[in-house]
Amino acid sequence: MTYDKARQGSMNSISLKLTRSFTTDVGSMEKQVVDDSDEDLMCQYCSGSAGAFERLYERHKGGLFRYFVRHCSSHDLAEELFQEVWIKIVNSRQSYQQTAKFTTFLYRIAHNRLIDHYRHLSSAQYAMRAEGDNQALVEESGAPLLGESTLEQEQKELAIKEAVNQLPFDQREAFLMQQEGHLSLAEIAEVVGISRETVKSRLRYAMNKLRQQLGELKL
Repeated sequence: MTYDKARQGSMNSISLKLTRSFTTDVGSMEKQVVDDSDEDLMCQYCSGSAGAFERLYERHKGGLFRYFVRHCSSHDLAEELFQEVWIKIVNSRQSYQQTAKFTTFLYRIAHNRLIDHYRHLSSAQYAMRAEGDNQALVEESGAPLLGESTLEQEQKELAIKEAVNQLPFDQREAFLMQQEGHLSLAEIAEVVGISRETVKSRLRYAMNKLRQQLGELKL
């Protein structure tokens, strides 16, 4: 018996012992936990719930950290920027207003921190593109592919990371926001302060370059 099955069996046994009213209450509480949106959790955190912040952090730490790692040449620098973003979230607790999705709020802070870093180094590069249609993006490379050796998978992941790193800053940022942050075109446009059509164009150029560089890989 697997852990999940054992846990489910235990929960079923407990439920049978509860009264109908308690079952209803517990069901409502469980539904609230599952259905809480990022925005609900942030509002709960602003009202004093440390647990709400922990759930937000668990939901978004992976994507946000990968966003920085694939932007930066240094793992330590990515970690530093990552921590600074969450500190900014903590410090915004008293002034936070829900004017957009939490992910838009989160990645706007990340974007601004990244821009500040590049400005400090005097190395930010921008390449605006005017037209293009959005195309399907390659899948994330985090999950192993069936039938592949660990070495083969590691080689593919390395090739993808190197190809992403070679993209111009603007194209790389749009690509990572969509892939790691799961932001929509409109949300990326709002974060970066550009039009939706420009986001589509940057993604198209990014995908064309990635396909050229990774054409020999069976992704």
